[in-house]
Amino acid sequence: QSAVSVPRDFEGCSTLRKYLGQLHFLQSRIPMGAGQDAAVPVTWTEIFSGKAVTHEDIKYEQACVLYNLGALHSMLGAMDKRVSEEGMKVSCTHFQCAAGAFTYLRDHFPHSYSVDMSHQILSLNINLMLGQAQECLLEKSMLDNRKSFLVARISAQVVDYYKEACRALENSETASLLGKIQKDWKKLVQMKIYYFAAVAHLHMGKQAEEQQKFGERVIYFQSALDKLNEAIKLAKGQPETVQEALRFTMDVIGGKYNSAKKDNDFIYHEAVPALDTLQSVKGAPLVKALPVNPTDPAVTGPDIFAKLVPMAAHEASSLYSEEKAKLLRDVMAKIEAKNEVLDQFMDSMQLDPETVDNLDMYNHIPPVLMEKCAALSVRPDTVRNLVQSMQVLSGVFTDVEASLKEIRDLLEEDEAQEQKLQELLGRVPPAPGSPPGLAEVSKECSKYLELHEKASFTNTELHRAMNLHLGNLRLLGGPLEQVRAALPTPSLSEDDKQVLQNLKRILAKVQEMRDQRMSLEQQLREMIQKDDITTSLVTTDRSEMKKLFEEQLRKYDQLKVYLEQNLAAQENVLKALTDANVKYAAVRKGLAEVEHKWNTTVQTLVASYEAYEDLMKKSQEGKDFYTDLEGKAAKLLERARAACQASQAHRQQLLERELKKQPPHRPTAPKPPLQKKGLELEPGGPEAADLGSLGLPDLAQPGEGLRAPRPSDDPLSMLDPLWTLNKA
Repeated sequence: QSAVSVPRDFEGCSTLRKYLGQLHFLQSRIPMGAGQDAAVPVTWTEIFSGKAVTHEDIKYEQACVLYNLGALHSMLGAMDKRVSEEGMKVSCTHFQCAAGAFTYLRDHFPHSYSVDMSHQILSLNINLMLGQAQECLLEKSMLDNRKSFLVARISAQVVDYYKEACRALENSETASLLGKIQKDWKKLVQMKIYYFAAVAHLHMGKQAEEQQKFGERVIYFQSALDKLNEAIKLAKGQPETVQEALRFTMDVIGGKYNSAKKDNDFIYHEAVPALDTLQSVKGAPLVKALPVNPTDPAVTGPDIFAKLVPMAAHEASSLYSEEKAKLLRDVMAKIEAKNEVLDQFMDSMQLDPETVDNLDMYNHIPPVLMEKCAALSVRPDTVRNLVQSMQVLSGVFTDVEASLKEIRDLLEEDEAQEQKLQELLGRVPPAPGSPPGLAEVSKECSKYLELHEKASFTNTELHRAMNLHLGNLRLLGGPLEQVRAALPTPSLSEDDKQVLQNLKRILAKVQEMRDQRMSLEQQLREMIQKDDITTSLVTTDRSEMKKLFEEQLRKYDQLKVYLEQNLAAQENVLKALTDANVKYAAVRKGLAEVEHKWNTTVQTLVASYEAYEDLMKKSQEGKDFYTDLEGKAAKLLERARAACQASQAHRQQLLERELKKQPPHRPTAPKPPLQKKGLELEPGGPEAADLGSLGLPDLAQPGEGLRAPRPSDDPLSMLDPLWTLNKA
């Protein structure tokens, strides 16, 4: 009863361990196993379904106690807030003990007792416990300010443990066993994967900063930011403490990324490498499942059944169990080594049997494109409406441009006339009482021209966008056969198809090898778990024990041979896959290019559909703008005409006024002939008498008969006094 209702503290763990040890002692002495004479029904409640499960087997009681021991350790590990160094250490120990309990349960007991003791569920629990234990060490290392690279490796190992747990959760068997909680657990584990991957890359960025690799620093911080954003998406519905931790981490990583990018852009100018070109961060496993020893006297206390059965048989059984465990460890070490090589090879090849050829997708229009085609089929006037709207916009645009050009021409003509007048008359005073109409018109015209010029660029871009999307919209609104014909499709020769089929065949062989290996491993585990030679040990002399062990272990030889053949075949399979992949390289490149073009075409068509509403909206905004500007330009044109007419009338008045100031023309006479220089008139001579007889009135006065020199023969030269004054 004490083992059923244990206190949730360290004493509870101690009670469960003691009870487990005594059960082990009891089992070695009394035949209480399944089908044995002293077997009694044992009932426990299954943790996931809540159903009562009963087995007549003492090992089922041990298995349930062991499960509860792991669960209690995990609860105690999670209870501490881990804000102190001591709390981190205690939590880490509890999680490792929990992992040890689940590992012992997985390796030494049947998995058919209940759902929560299946191999997949126990593997899930083990990886969850180890992941949380590694988390404790990560927190401790950050608290101790360990080197960035070490912290990154510790965090990467947390990610590896949670990835293993996620694989177990994604297993169809696990999903059916867990039911509804499977999705919640998977979402939480994925959130932790992204979060600790972000922490790992954050510290890799710090290490790059320490090494002055500023380009690597930027890509690591950017990757950390991307992974943290994924974690935040998956964290919806989590407690506020989780949200607060994510926000704090976002502040740290976001600040680091912005600072690093700014420094690199403006100071260092280092090339930012692609993340996949950098060496991946390998995890550093610093935790392990602490083993459970049911027969440890320090834990179980004294054997209360010591007098019932000789301990020799029990000791021999323990030795045989250790031999079986050693055999299993040796085989598993070889399997894991080969699996690691295979996983790394397949990762480097990047070959997924499901998507190695995606030729089927080219036979159908993608659903997202079908949706757009269907939407346009019920709106047949889409293209026409867009064209008409843009034509109306072009018409209004042209009208506005013509009006503004006419205003500008009027102003330039008026300015030219005014300049000519000033050249003739000098600075002309403005008409008295005349308003400054032309100045205002010129100012408003400049403002409208500036608005028109800015809007002209937008109008050009709008027409360019329309021309870009118009053909795509016509295509989407047309028959589906035309849409399908517009999508790129690969063209493979017979040789290419043969290469592709050969690659798929070898990939199927790889998967077959994996499945066979897993099946043989499972058979070996089940065979070891069911192998109980206690009855034989009781009747065998101690001196014959070693020989008995050797005879009993030979039953595993056949399985070991099959496994070794499977492992040996891996090298040949991978060699064949390498050769096939070399031949597939050209085909793969061509398929990748076609797929890229196909995706680009689909995205372009979808973008054209989504741009339609925006084009219509901007076209209407353009029409409204130019309609308003057209009205203003028309009014301004009328004002410009009126102002230019008034200015012309004023100039005409000035010309007429100046013409009136010009003196009238007088008759002119030819100049008299000049006397020779040597001719002298004697006083009293007849010539003198004739000259002296001319009266004053008969002589031409200066300015009457003789014209002074003129600067030009222009009719306006009569304004000489004013011109001379201006010249001065």
